[in-house]
Amino acid sequence: MDDLRDKYLGAIAGAGDENALEDIRLQAVGKKGEVALKMRELGKMTPEERQVMGPKLNALKDEINSALSAKKTALADVALDERLRTEWLDVTLPGRQRRQGTIHPVSQVTEEVTAIFADMGFSVAEGPRVETDWYNFDALNIPGHHPARAEMDTFYMHRAEGDDRPPHVLRTHTSPVQIRSMEKQGAPIRIICPGGVYRCDYDQTHTPMFHQVEGLALDKNISMANLKWVLEEFFSAFFGTHVKTRFRASHFPFTEPSAEVDIQCRWENGSVKVGEGDDWLEVLGSGMVHPKVLEAGGIDPNEYQGFAFGIGIDRLAMLKYGIPDLRAFFDSDLRWLRHYGFASLDVPTLHGGLSR
Repeated sequence: MDDLRDKYLGAIAGAGDENALEDIRLQAVGKKGEVALKMRELGKMTPEERQVMGPKLNALKDEINSALSAKKTALADVALDERLRTEWLDVTLPGRQRRQGTIHPVSQVTEEVTAIFADMGFSVAEGPRVETDWYNFDALNIPGHHPARAEMDTFYMHRAEGDDRPPHVLRTHTSPVQIRSMEKQGAPIRIICPGGVYRCDYDQTHTPMFHQVEGLALDKNISMANLKWVLEEFFSAFFGTHVKTRFRASHFPFTEPSAEVDIQCRWENGSVKVGEGDDWLEVLGSGMVHPKVLEAGGIDPNEYQGFAFGIGIDRLAMLKYGIPDLRAFFDSDLRWLRHYGFASLDVPTLHGGLSR
């Protein structure tokens, strides 16, 4: 065993690369290596001889394996030093051809909407995407038996068994931001609430995550006439042409009276032309804020009243820029983004133009 130790430790020390080191490992401690063959001979020895030779062979095997590991590390260090010595890179040079980035249509339309409503005196309010069911439902006068509160429509956060805290949800609309803003600012108030929302739905015109912008205006003498003027001014500025609206009676738990809003359009070769023709397209829900919602936000409904509305940002982008499938917004396809994206410096303003 002393001869084996000297033989292989010397060979390991003289190995010039990892391939040579692997050959030595196989010769020494591989399945058919010399040490392995010696260990097979233990079965032919007497119990007394095995008690002496067994530990010695195991110690030899461990010593050779340790020498192999140390030599492998040393060879890797030498290779790295050589690479660092010979390779050189000017880190100030660009790694690839520079390209100008593009802005996603959702981001662009959000900025367009913000610019239009800012001109009408609306500020932007934001809130958390994970909400308690009180802010998302109860404060908005949505009763416990309402279908929107079912797990088939709403994403509920996991709760440990026995946890009696109020359940949390991924917000299904940005209306909770209105409640939080009323609690914080009181009335009068004039805000829009853009942001991502979540619902259990997925097809050509629905996705589990999408974007909404909701508006809220409260004061002592606001009426549905103010709502109609605001919406017509918005649509006309957004689409760049005069757009007529049509209000249809509807029902939403958080507004009373409530109305679905249609905009004037014309269908041509499978595409829609907004602001012309004799057809109508439903685009949003709206109404006068329900007194119970005002009370939930800490506002006296006997002193203040106002309107609220909500519309999908993704749908606005589809209508204005001819995007046929809502799911493409979330596919992360660079070809799609290069086609529908906007120049990074194309900041929408009313005086300079909303879009290219």
